Amino acid sequence: MAGRQGAGAIESQAEKKTEMVAEPDSTLLTKPNPEATNTSAAPPATVSEYEKKKANFMVRTFWTLVMITGFFAALLAGHIYVVLIITTIQIISFKEVIAIANIGSRARDLRFTKSLNWYWLATTMYFLYGESVVYYFRHIILVDKVLQPLSTHHRFISFCIYIFGFVIFVTSLKPGNLRFQFSQFAWTHMALFLINIQAHFILNNIFEGLIWFFLPAALVITNDIFAYICGITFGRTQLIKLSPKKTVEGFIGAWFSTMVVGLGLTWCLLRSNYFICPATNLATSILQDIHCDPNPVFIPRTYTTPEFFFLPPGHTVSITVAPMYFHTLVWATFASLIAPFGGFFASGLKRTFKLKDFGDSIPGHGGMTDRMDCQFIMGMFAFLYYQTFIAVRDYNPGAVLDMLVTGLGVEDQAHVVKGMLQIWARDGVISPTAADQILNILGDNLASVSHHLTE
Repeated sequence: MAGRQGAGAIESQAEKKTEMVAEPDSTLLTKPNPEATNTSAAPPATVSEYEKKKANFMVRTFWTLVMITGFFAALLAGHIYVVLIITTIQIISFKEVIAIANIGSRARDLRFTKSLNWYWLATTMYFLYGESVVYYFRHIILVDKVLQPLSTHHRFISFCIYIFGFVIFVTSLKPGNLRFQFSQFAWTHMALFLINIQAHFILNNIFEGLIWFFLPAALVITNDIFAYICGITFGRTQLIKLSPKKTVEGFIGAWFSTMVVGLGLTWCLLRSNYFICPATNLATSILQDIHCDPNPVFIPRTYTTPEFFFLPPGHTVSITVAPMYFHTLVWATFASLIAPFGGFFASGLKRTFKLKDFGDSIPGHGGMTDRMDCQFIMGMFAFLYYQTFIAVRDYNPGAVLDMLVTGLGVEDQAHVVKGMLQIWARDGVISPTAADQILNILGDNLASVSHHLTE
């Protein structure tokens, strides 16, 4: 589904394995047997090495096609299938990371520690998934007799579940193993933060609209591909010592290539309501006719430049384009320049434990974490960027007024009025003098507002 980010030439799995093969005796190469007359016959070791490369290439290619096919099938089948994929990725990645530090639990006869790790995972996923469901599907949950109380007390229930596990952990501490058990506790919570919490934001991107999920993921994959191509083509300068094969030329070349591909991909996605509309029904698929009020970033706008010195007087340059294209350039830049450091972090972690891959979950590709190390940080960035600069929050003025009148007392209402006056004065809606006059009418002591209003 996603590739480990590279900024230069990326070794294949087969090339990694051949590094482990011992080199043949140099004397056999410099002093061949005179009796050997059939020079066309290849040495057995060479044939074996070729067969291994060929077999690994076939396996890698097969599973690449399987992952691509499965991903796009789920993407077009509906939001619920994409959610299932993200859930599976979380569980497998957590298992791989935990397995790195959980080796010693067998020797120490602390098998319960491993079971407790999975309890932490279940607790975290219950809390995070519940938060998403309550936020995006409140209109469905509130009318259900069973789900409504779970929704209302979701955070308290999650806290109680976590505290129960915390008590179990403390009671399971054994003298002589305290350092190991606490290191396991810290390692598990680090894995939950780096994998599950970041994956939670990817899940929210799906509910906001599939474009917010698919575009960031596609940009990371695109950058990975072009980092490899640019690296093997003109890569010369090493980028980072953690990944000796990564080059500056591949890093920069992949950046520009990712921006170009990102613009083209955005052009395609903007023409599909299936991708730009938020999720209102998890059973929705590409085959259904979907309509929604598009986010303003999808609607073309005309941008006009100021009068530059190199243009004739009174002449400007105008361009009509959807604002989403500018956001895509920002995302492509992050996917190219920042997200790869998630891969570098993973490389450093593997070097610490002298590992080539996090696991063998995907034949020919290594572990799931090896494929997702950059996707997690990219998904989190996409969500925070969307919520900060793109999301549209529609509030009904009548509903807000009703909440103020029915839910707030007179003094609290006066606080709201005072705050709005200060904001209007700051933004130039009204003059500061007018704001001060209104505030003087309300009075310095807000406790006396009720008396002023009744007079």
